[in-house]
Amino acid sequence: MEGFLHFLAAEKGVSVHTLDAYSRDLKRFYDYVVRLGIEDLGAVKTEELMGYLTELRSSGLAPSSVNRNLAAIRSFFRYLAGESKGKSTAVTDLPRARLWFRLPKTITREEMERILKAPGTATPQAVRDTALMELMYATGLRVSEAADLEVGSVNWQVGYLAVRGKGEKERIVPVGRHALEMTRAYVEEIRPLFQKSAKTRILFLNRFGKRFSRQGLWKLIRKYALTAGLGDKVHPHTFRHSFATHLLEGGADLRSVQVMLGHAHISTTQIYTHVTTTHLKEIHRRYHPRG
Repeated sequence: MEGFLHFLAAEKGVSVHTLDAYSRDLKRFYDYVVRLGIEDLGAVKTEELMGYLTELRSSGLAPSSVNRNLAAIRSFFRYLAGESKGKSTAVTDLPRARLWFRLPKTITREEMERILKAPGTATPQAVRDTALMELMYATGLRVSEAADLEVGSVNWQVGYLAVRGKGEKERIVPVGRHALEMTRAYVEEIRPLFQKSAKTRILFLNRFGKRFSRQGLWKLIRKYALTAGLGDKVHPHTFRHSFATHLLEGGADLRSVQVMLGHAHISTTQIYTHVTTTHLKEIHRRYHPRG
């Protein structure tokens, strides 16, 4: 398993978060195999894998998480076959768990304004937090991507952000004037107050002068969501989902939104077109003679 995880990191360039998830998933699968008394992974049969996936689903795991477990097992078996350490065709016969359609949770533009104004600008922390959330909403960043940003990620002259996303793939996202000005003010006036080491290139620094963890950033956003009265509506991807939805509502084409979000397939982006149905109905009601 250690060899497989090293292979994913070195050869496939997967993120630390994916490595952590695959490690947990495979450890859980290993425990299941041990419980069955199977000593050779090559002897695992399709019905036994089906039993494992059914057990995961019965434990309350979401279909998307079950699919991730299956993806981890598939990759692991392919790695073993490539290394001549084992072979099993059981996983190739398994269908993906059905993914029930779920719309991304978004907030309105007015609600987004409320959460962006929640920190204010009275303290250095407030200026930092405002710049952080403005930039996340302006570019559709994932929380982990925001945490990984470096000072050099921002092109101040042209006004774009170089984002390193999943699989170490880099994408270029335009940054609006307001978010760019807020971020520049933070970098020039506030960031030096948090910086403990000249070697630190991370853009948004916590009170220890280090990179925020994903959990740290989520707690920060959650705090301002509660301040704005939006506690139940905001989750780690709210800024990203709202970014995409508001762009499409404003008339942006789907392909451009796909590029800015860094989606490999446009089918992933198309889910946001369902979110804008309410907006289309409102446009029809307002402008059609029989609306």
